[in-house]
Amino acid sequence: MSNTAVGLPVGRGLLYLIVAGAAWGTAGAAASLVYRASDMGPVALSFWRCAGGLALLLAVRLRGGLRLRPRPASERPGERPARREPLGRTALRIGLTGLGLALFQTAYFAAVEATGLAVATVVTLGAGPVLIALGARLALGELLGRGGSAAVVGALTGLGVLVLGGGDATVRPWGVLLAVLSAAGYSAMTLLTRWWGRDGRVDGAATTVWTFAVTTVCLLPLGLAEGLIPHTAQPVRLLELLVYIAAVPTALAYALFFAGAAAVRSAAVSVIMLLEPVCAAVLAVGLLGERLTAATLVGTLLMLGSVTGLAVAEARTASAERLAVPEEPLLV
Repeated sequence: MSNTAVGLPVGRGLLYLIVAGAAWGTAGAAASLVYRASDMGPVALSFWRCAGGLALLLAVRLRGGLRLRPRPASERPGERPARREPLGRTALRIGLTGLGLALFQTAYFAAVEATGLAVATVVTLGAGPVLIALGARLALGELLGRGGSAAVVGALTGLGVLVLGGGDATVRPWGVLLAVLSAAGYSAMTLLTRWWGRDGRVDGAATTVWTFAVTTVCLLPLGLAEGLIPHTAQPVRLLELLVYIAAVPTALAYALFFAGAAAVRSAAVSVIMLLEPVCAAVLAVGLLGERLTAATLVGTLLMLGSVTGLAVAEARTASAERLAVPEEPLLV
């Protein structure tokens, strides 16, 4: 799929995804600080994260900002207006993406509770690239190639070393099933974004706003059951942390993710987004005072190397596709 078809250069899409992955990686450290400062539960935190991100994105949209794709032809003088996405397709796309995001987040938190953070993380993030690669091959006809396959294997190996190499882990079948369900939600969200973004008519910023609206509604009853209002002795600090979580690893990161995922092959997206546990591990050592182990170092290097190699390969593929597309003759 040529990068020109989606209205966003692949290089910029890769940059968006790298920044999004790094921003997501800060969410875990911020959540740890939230738990230290209050008795807020994970589902309530997820609700406030989505609700706060939605409010921030709506404010930016109302001010006319947050453009994440090139200006459409309809807004450029002398060019033919681009086709608009049908309203029915827009509603279906946003609804399914929002449900996928709600499933991804809620099932992951449930898996963490059922089988522990380490196993839930490695199963969710490990199964994601596999499901996405299969879905992209069957539904989108996207081939990853030898280099991409090697990058996936290297990234998953690094993930396993990073998450499981630092200590004991208890594997419980129910928790593993929930983690696989979470991976399925993430995979569906990624594949749908790529599928509907290939014709260049999808606005990543608008997708993020409406997706968060659907996800917030889905999480509201779960958050009410858990308790939305936490008890804290540090209300100002808690508010600052919640604002950061809503702004950086949520509003900014997901807007960049939805824009970048429409321009980059789905399997490549899943590997690049494994930057999240890398950044989380770095912050855990540097900010939270956790011990730097050999597993942390080796796993981080493996994943960074895999992500770098895949990003370079993706950029080269896009460049080759662009050169292979003949220019249309001028009609006089």
